[in-house]
Amino acid sequence: MIDDQTYCAIHDHQTQHGLNAAQIAEALDLDARTVSTWLAGPRFRQRQSTPRTSKLDPHKATIRRWLEGHRYSAQQSFQRLCEEEDYRGGISIVKDYVRTVRPPCTSAFLTLSFAPGECAQVDWGSWEAVPVGETRRRLSLFVMVLCYSRMLYVEFTLSQTMEQFLACHQNAFAFFGNRVPEKVMVDNLKSAVLRHTRGEAPVLNARYVDFAQHYGFRVIACNPGKGNEKGRVESGVGYVKKNFLNGLDITDFSAVNPPARVWMDTIANVRIHGETHQRPVDRFAEERSVLHAGPEHPYDVAQLVQVRASPSFRVRWDTNRY
Repeated sequence: MIDDQTYCAIHDHQTQHGLNAAQIAEALDLDARTVSTWLAGPRFRQRQSTPRTSKLDPHKATIRRWLEGHRYSAQQSFQRLCEEEDYRGGISIVKDYVRTVRPPCTSAFLTLSFAPGECAQVDWGSWEAVPVGETRRRLSLFVMVLCYSRMLYVEFTLSQTMEQFLACHQNAFAFFGNRVPEKVMVDNLKSAVLRHTRGEAPVLNARYVDFAQHYGFRVIACNPGKGNEKGRVESGVGYVKKNFLNGLDITDFSAVNPPARVWMDTIANVRIHGETHQRPVDRFAEERSVLHAGPEHPYDVAQLVQVRASPSFRVRWDTNRY
């Protein structure tokens, strides 16, 4: 089958250059019989393809009627066809047809909009195990994203404890010039939210509330199962994994955070953001004046725990003995 452009080239070679069918076929790498056929035609005509028949064709009206009356799945429709309609085809074409009659439903959600200085979103991510001295530990990454400017902060840790969670907040605020947003949006992780029943107010972690009061921000917990509400930081976690961690040769945990800081300054926060079409660092210059100043003295994130020494004069902490 040839297209309109090839048809014109065939006739061009005949009228302009005086070539016969065999010569044209050789010049255009076509079969000589094909060239002869199209030379004899008065004009180009698209060949009409004959629709393929399917074993499902006699049963399509029945399937449509079933789907209009019930929420049958493709599997249920296939079973009924085999039992009641003497269907002899496969299930794949049944699934394809059900998909055309009743396209899959996707959840709709509104894109949240934030004013400068209004909100930041935080979340944890996990990566593969990395060397730590003579052992290996799973790598965690804390990410905070300012919702308006998309300014991103990332810090790598070996755990996701409350102490690490609060310390990473402090380091993020310091990275932003000791500036703090009005609200911080979190998922329902235990360091921030103890319990969040659908339709009820969340029960926040008392220590995190105390930390928030010290820095002057309000804690906003996402609704259960609504990860899209903190889509900016979820995208940020994915961006760190794809752009920074992917392919990175980590020889030791101590060698992760220094290059991450360089990456934030030279790549992450100076790129043209896909949503805002501006550099985060430029929008942050606008947002920075709206963020309020952090406290003069940092919050004490340390945890005091009483432990008992073993007969070998060792204490156990975080699965290690000291």
